This record gives sequence, C-alpha cells and structure tokens, in this order.
Amino acid sequence: MYRSSVKVERVSERLDPESRRVIPRFFGPGDEQRLRGIIERILTLDDSTVANLLSGLKRSFQKKHPELAAIAKRNYSAVKHLVANEDGVDEERRFLIGTYFTMEYAIESAALFNPSMVPAIEQDRQAEGSTRFLMSLRATGEGHISSVVFRRGVIDRHNRIRIEPVSQYSHQLQVIENRQFEKKIYRKKLVEMHVLEPSTDEVLNRLGETFTFDELNLAINAVRNSLGCAPSFCQPVENMLALARANYDLQMPDLDDPSEFVIFPHSDRESHGIEDMRMVRYRSEDGEICYYGVYTAYDGVNIMPQLLETTGFQTVRIRTLGGRYALNKGMALFPRKVDGRYLMLGRIDEESLFLLRSDDVLFWNEAKLLMKPRFSWEIIQIGNCGSPIETEAGWLVLTHGVGPMRQYSIGAALLDRDDPSRVIGRLPEPLLAPVEDERFGYVPNVVYSCGGMIHNDKLVIPYGISDRSTTFALVSLPELLAELTGGD
Repeated sequence: MYRSSVKVERVSERLDPESRRVIPRFFGPGDEQRLRGIIERILTLDDSTVANLLSGLKRSFQKKHPELAAIAKRNYSAVKHLVANEDGVDEERRFLIGTYFTMEYAIESAALFNPSMVPAIEQDRQAEGSTRFLMSLRATGEGHISSVVFRRGVIDRHNRIRIEPVSQYSHQLQVIENRQFEKKIYRKKLVEMHVLEPSTDEVLNRLGETFTFDELNLAINAVRNSLGCAPSFCQPVENMLALARANYDLQMPDLDDPSEFVIFPHSDRESHGIEDMRMVRYRSEDGEICYYGVYTAYDGVNIMPQLLETTGFQTVRIRTLGGRYALNKGMALFPRKVDGRYLMLGRIDEESLFLLRSDDVLFWNEAKLLMKPRFSWEIIQIGNCGSPIETEAGWLVLTHGVGPMRQYSIGAALLDRDDPSRVIGRLPEPLLAPVEDERFGYVPNVVYSCGGMIHNDKLVIPYGISDRSTTFALVSLPELLAELTGGD
C-alpha cells in the first residue's frame, strides 16, 4: 500500500515466543477462607505422603528452578498468617504448603514483540567492525500480562545479526525490600496526585528527609491511631502506599546472561502489565554511561509512564514519572542533555508528537508541539518508535503512524541537533509497512519498534510483527539522511 523511496532490507533473523520460558509466581486461588481450607487439608496429609510429594516435586521442577526451596519459602511466608498453629509445622510441610501456593507462568507464551536495541556496555572482545547489543522486548503470557525480557547479540562487520542462545532459566527480578525514599520528591508527587492534605502532611511531618517503606507504614499507623481511624484518611493512605509501591528497586542476580532476567509487574499500577520499554544508552555531562528505559504501566484502566534506570545492571531503579505532561504511552528520552536540559518525546494529546523539556528527569512540565498527523499513513495518530539517535545531520527519530484499517507503519524524521524543536525533514511515506506475512498476529497489520541503533552506516531497526514476534530491518543511513535533508 505504501512504499518509501529509501531501500529497506528485511533480514531473516527472527525471535518467536517460547512457551517453555517460565517464572514461578504466587498462586492464591480465592479469599482467605478458601486459603485456610487448603492449608488445613495439606496439614492432614501423613508424613509419608508429604515426603513422596516433595520428592516428586523436586524431580519435576528442581532443574528448571534450582532455587525451588527459596521460592516455596517465600510463598509460604505470604500465607503463614493463615496457619492455625504455625509453631507445630515442620520445615518439610512448610515447603509443601509453599508449593501449593506457587504456579509457573509462561512469560512469553503468547507474544514476544516491540523491541528496543542499544549498544551493550561491554564491547572489548568483539571482532573489528562488530557491535554487541542488548535488546529489551515485551513478553506476553496468559491473561495478556506483559513483562520485560532481554536478549543479547552481535552485529558483525557484514551487518549480519546473531542473537545469542537463550538461557533455559528465567529469573523474576526481586524487589529490594524497605528501600529509601526522598521526602522532597515523594511530597511533590503527592501534590500532583491531589492527595496532599492535613492528614497526609501529618504523616510526612513524622518522617525524615529520607525514609523507608517500613517507616512510612509506622507514620501512617501513628496518624491513623491519633485520628481514631477516620474514614477520610483511608483513601489518602491508599494513595500514599500505592505511590511508594510504584517506586521500587530491583536486585539483579549474579548472572552473566541477560536473557535470564525478567522484569514482571510488581505494583498495583502495573498489575495488568508493563509495556513497550524504550531503552536508551544515556551519556551524562561528565561522560558516565547508564541505561534508561521508559515504559507504560497499566492497571487495567489507567496508564502511567515509568522510568527504569541502571548502571551496569547490578541494581535497577523503577520510578514514576511526574509532571503535567508525563502521560499517555510512548515517552522516549534523548540519549543526552541538550542545552543543559533533559529532553523527551511524548504524545500528550493522543495523536501528535511533542517535545518535552525538563531540569529533572522525573518531572515533565514543559511541552511543545513537534509534529501533527500529516500523511495518509498516519492520519489517525503518530508517535515515536524509540529514543532519538544522534547523527552529524541531526537527531534521527523513528516514528510510527496509524492509517486505514488500523495499520501501523514505521517512518522517520530528522530534528536539528542544537534545536530539536525544529524539524529538518520528514519522510512522506513509511520506511516499513506490514507486508503479507507480517499482517497476522494478536493485533493484525502492525509493525512497531521501541528503538533502533546505528551500526557501520546502517540503521538497524528491530520491530515487532503484529504483536506476536520480532525481526529486523536494515536501512542505509547516508541514503536515509540524504532523503530527510533533501540532499543527493
């Protein structure tokens, strides 16, 4: 239907969803009364039956989950308050109870799509002309719950793409309990949520300039007791706790293979999935490198932009984004500051692309219209397909547009390096539109990316196919820039 004058080479490398990739999750089939009944029935089992059950479970699941005992212990801890006489329950039976409240979840059984791609930190062992890269992907399983998974690979000097073998293990990254919060930032976000009032102020007044989640709970309980459990305090408390839970840290295990890492929804605001992470390799003004990733948290009704930050993948920080323009899906951070300020692309009116500026990476209160829907393939809406890529000619932005029959296509635009609010050029036709074998999937007629990278004068575009799997395309960077600047 659409054809760009810029030549695009689709490559054969492809990532399909793999149903064997599973993580253990807590399984709670009902209310507390039902859970108590399950526990009581387990406690009536004789010792021989318990031993046989545990032996079979270890044979079936220990290989996939070497930490099976720790998993069972963690899930037993979630229900131990329902055990009538916990002191009388031995370790083996606690282990067994924990397994009854554990389930395997196939993280990517339904889809593996919407990738972003950045150069990896470690490059020193690569052959000349090759680049090691890291990819984030949206993985979707039962109930359409999305999580973030990773792959690593290499592009060689001939622009051949090789994805490294995927580990047989998957590890859900665990939340670091009782992390520190900064009161100044926490208060600012409460103001934006319109929940700062005398009772919440009283809670904050009982806290230091930094505080832990446990200290927040203690302050809330103290104020609740002083107010005599006033009903007007209930909703503000829920908002305070929800905000705290949505800002958390993840502990990275001591593993060399990123394909084992799974970032699974943790907070209430992520309960229905974390979607479409746009990763960027960010260089600070002092030359330090870190990774940021902006993604969408979805609770089944509301969406909220969240920011991932990590340096070297030892610890991962998850923070909510605030400000009047931190909204809608698809925010993408520039890979460095411009004129001493953070820059972000976003779609704040649900159909156009805006340039956001801020002095604080967590708060976004300035926005300027950048591009409106203009061409036939993007009449419904436009947005970005990842963070802008810096070139000598300007900031290269992959865009997406939605046209007739809700077809998603990928285009490109070029912004001025010094003044990114100025659009130098914009392709009138998409680089990529779904071809025949890309039209079918969970969401038909979609090609979509969350960020590409440059390698050897090639723009490498990883992209999702109709919300089911992932592949790649290569574009000549000089040819694309010439088209965007009007050059020969």
